[in-house]
Amino acid sequence: GRKTSFFIKEQRMSNSYFKFKQFTIEQERCAMKVGTDGCLLGGWFDCSASRRILDIGTGSGLIAIMAAQRCDAMVTGIEIDSEAAAQATENVKNSPWKNRIEIVNADLLGYTAGEPFDTIVSNPPYFVNSLKCDDASRTLARHSDSLTSNAFFGKASKLLTPDGKISIVIPSDIEGEWRNAANGEGFTPSRITYIKTTPKKAPKRVLIEFVRGNRAECTTATLVLEIEPGTYSKEAQDILRDFYLKIM
Repeated sequence: GRKTSFFIKEQRMSNSYFKFKQFTIEQERCAMKVGTDGCLLGGWFDCSASRRILDIGTGSGLIAIMAAQRCDAMVTGIEIDSEAAAQATENVKNSPWKNRIEIVNADLLGYTAGEPFDTIVSNPPYFVNSLKCDDASRTLARHSDSLTSNAFFGKASKLLTPDGKISIVIPSDIEGEWRNAANGEGFTPSRITYIKTTPKKAPKRVLIEFVRGNRAECTTATLVLEIEPGTYSKEAQDILRDFYLKIM
């Protein structure tokens, strides 16, 4: 599963809540707890020109709330699990940006929006081959049986403006599968960041931004989280500084 790693050690992920600089995430009713993947994606994806943002599989509402902190866009978080959606709704209500965030309890594949989004962001389900756990909602959050890469891009394509962007975080060992699925819907990567926990380790996660067509030059980078145990890299600090209490 998603290991407790990096800065999350400071506040254990099993906590019923996770405190950030400007908001708190209550998560006891959410299958997937606050983790490094979501925090990095929430701080990394480009929302500089966003007017309407969709967070697919919002869970506790973390990325949707991070997005609202970072820009002036209207943000929608969609979540299939009703308990998580209810908790996300409460987290939004208690945040400073409640007037700009909407949580929708729905299955993405049946979801329709009044107007398209210019930015889609997602920490999608991807534990395809791992053993299913007893907790059905955790299984739903963790398994891409419920939302395959092809289904994800097929639906995202319909919800996105012609020149919109899609940003995701996935394990690096399934990068090829997700890029193929994106390609099948006419998307190519415009920005990729490989995430290493330490300098010597192979990348475990990858952040990818997709756009339509082949017009984009793709910029590729590698982000090392910890330059030594307990010491975060400058790049990691830059992404997380506005959110994480321990980074000044």
